[in-house]
Amino acid sequence: MAWTKYQLFLAGLMLVTGSINTLSAKWADNFIAEGCGGTAEHSFQHPFLQAVGMFLGEFSCLAAFYLLQCRATGQSVSSVDPQQPFNPLLFLPPALCDMTGTSLMYVALNMTSASSFQMLRGAVIIFTGLFSVAFLGRRLVPSQWLGILATIAGLVVVGLADLLSKQDNQHKLSEVITGDLLIIMAQVIVAIQMVLEEKFVYKHNVHPLRAVGTEGLFGFVILSLLLVPMYYIPAGSFSGNPKGTLEDALDAFCQLGKQPLIALALLGNISSIAFFNFAGISVTKELSATTRMVLDSLRTVVIWALSLALGWETFHPLQILGFLILLTGTALYNGLHRPLLACLSRGWRPAPEAERERLLDGNRTPINETN
Repeated sequence: MAWTKYQLFLAGLMLVTGSINTLSAKWADNFIAEGCGGTAEHSFQHPFLQAVGMFLGEFSCLAAFYLLQCRATGQSVSSVDPQQPFNPLLFLPPALCDMTGTSLMYVALNMTSASSFQMLRGAVIIFTGLFSVAFLGRRLVPSQWLGILATIAGLVVVGLADLLSKQDNQHKLSEVITGDLLIIMAQVIVAIQMVLEEKFVYKHNVHPLRAVGTEGLFGFVILSLLLVPMYYIPAGSFSGNPKGTLEDALDAFCQLGKQPLIALALLGNISSIAFFNFAGISVTKELSATTRMVLDSLRTVVIWALSLALGWETFHPLQILGFLILLTGTALYNGLHRPLLACLSRGWRPAPEAERERLLDGNRTPINETN
């Protein structure tokens, strides 16, 4: 049985929007424009403002949730499990983790390549596994430990490729090392977020789109308010704006006025994160988690290939080896090696009905996994 047109659309939407999400953020970073008061041209380095935009995209998932709920209710009331009442403040701690981790990753993206950024995010497996053992009392099976070891090996290879690659005019070697380390640090925070969500949020049976949207609301409001003190906090050489502060939102808007294409890049980032969350959740429901993992891996390949084609980075063969090792680690940790082999043996047909669920049922799905 072949995929339906709707399933093909969801798979394509996830792949395209997921790739646009990282590439548009990197595209914005590459622009050079004048700032406020006629300051000299400088790079658009405003990671915290970009993080605000990302949370705005997540916030829009709330609208998608209510639209889908109305549509499902109009078709069949019994097909939608009633939403249990919950305290929205439950999402505040995960949202704070999401805000911190996302901000760190946007800072890191200014310092390293888009492909390394995407690959190194696989480190979240290591910390999620360790924290789940320590705080959730979970016992990992041997294949999951092998997946963690493979992921560590893959991270070492990718990091080595960054060290050995010929550095471009945008990124010095010290910046690349700092950026790579920041990405890995961010994954520690993302892993804490996942543990908090599993321990305190999942038991309330909140739909993933609603959860993503609520966390996006908290992140958008809090980080928007934090832009005010960031305007006055000195950051020295760590700053990317002429004022030398942690974030200069006014400078960002002045650069937007001087170079309208920056606004296009930011709009692409905001809209893509919303559609990517929707598509990722829908792919898991309509197809399987295996398909979602494969598409996410293809996203890394697309980002890598386009970055090379656009001249944003240089090729190093070790990146291929690192990517394959990371892919193996991800498959082993998530227990997807057997379904992958089964899918290949049956000609990659859609998963059986037991692996597919309707979009608005009450079963759990990883919250905010696609940022």
